[in-house]
Amino acid sequence: MAASIRTLCCSVMRCCTRPFSTTCGAQAGQKWRMEHGLSPTGSEYGPLTDLPDWSFADGRPAPPLKGHLRRKQQREALARRIVMLNSEVDRGMEMWKERQEEDIRVEEHKKSLLLKPKGNLLLKKKSKH
Repeated sequence: MAASIRTLCCSVMRCCTRPFSTTCGAQAGQKWRMEHGLSPTGSEYGPLTDLPDWSFADGRPAPPLKGHLRRKQQREALARRIVMLNSEVDRGMEMWKERQEEDIRVEEHKKSLLLKPKGNLLLKKKSKH
């Protein structure tokens, strides 16, 4: 089956007068933007996307566009999610610290329950201190 598809593709390519490319259609400058920490497309954020297209002659701002309102809501939702996840991490760290302290207390309590030295061993320990 794969051989027949390959044969078909090769015969179509021989018949075509205009060559075509099967490579990935990466946008111009996408690699450079990604290397410099920018958005891949160049139109996801920035002054051309975020600022209004026009304003009134007397200086009043233009009403927000649908895309601007949508992006604003997406950013607010992302900010709420970040705050929620950050608070979860903080709670987890506090619980971990409490668990560590509780383990230390249990260890110390177990050590306090061990048999104490008596007689000559106790006198030797006191004389060393």
